[in-house]
Amino acid sequence: MARNIINKYLWIVDTLRRYHSLTLSQLNDLWVRHEVDEGRPLPRRTFMTYRNGIEDMFNININCNKSNYEYYIENYGDDSRDAHLEWMLDSMALSGTLQNSQDVASRIMLEDVPSARHHLPVVIDAVRHNLCIKFSYRSYVRAGETKGNVVMPYFVKIFKQLWYVIGFNTRDNKIKTYALDRMSDLTILADKPFEMPEGFNPKDFFKDCFGITTNSNEPKEIKLRVEPVQAKYLRALPLHESQQEMVQVGGYSVFTYRMRITYDLRQQLLSMGANIEVLAPAELKTQIKEELRKALDLYN
Repeated sequence: MARNIINKYLWIVDTLRRYHSLTLSQLNDLWVRHEVDEGRPLPRRTFMTYRNGIEDMFNININCNKSNYEYYIENYGDDSRDAHLEWMLDSMALSGTLQNSQDVASRIMLEDVPSARHHLPVVIDAVRHNLCIKFSYRSYVRAGETKGNVVMPYFVKIFKQLWYVIGFNTRDNKIKTYALDRMSDLTILADKPFEMPEGFNPKDFFKDCFGITTNSNEPKEIKLRVEPVQAKYLRALPLHESQQEMVQVGGYSVFTYRMRITYDLRQQLLSMGANIEVLAPAELKTQIKEELRKALDLYN
């Protein structure tokens, strides 16, 4: 489909998302004002065609409230759906911007995400149809490669420009996380369908964690003392949904969280260097101090 049509679909979805609901007349006024189609109006018949196209392409349903004839996105307000919609719109907006910027392509630096290019479409297809996948895997913490892993792919997650699939390993009999860039010989097992566990919620799986690592430990109350500039970054991009800024004075801020202590969390805190201090819990403070001591020993 022509890029121009996709951009129109994107504009309609994004506008309804921001305004929540609009009559066709109101939508048309915005359409003309923003010169989406070079200032031409949006006829009702064309809008209905675009509405069907949006549903077919993106599985986004635009409904009409018969009491006021306002159009709205169905189920907008569901957290998991909203997150997917936000990501899709952001990705499409970025794609459209890049496609229109070929004249300055050499001045736009992007990060490579090979796992998305090679394996993500296959894994998502397996997720969509509830089919097991089989692959070889090379872990960074184990020697050699494990072959013949058969996994029920429950969901996928992106973290720091890498895609992961989380699913039930039929040989190990437990849920495990796999980085797509460390897979090889990936295939879908068309003869091995599976059913999602009743009540399983992907969002809850990492609810108390930062990043992609988790454990069975209880979440802890974590308190960080943060210098002013770093605090601005945390306000703009919180470490975790539980983040609260409890103290803000001239020289520092104090942020609190409720999270499990994991490898990814420790690595993130260490990456902030002297800009943060772990105040609690004591075990996390001790772990960070030990890692810093080991780092200093390398320079002695």
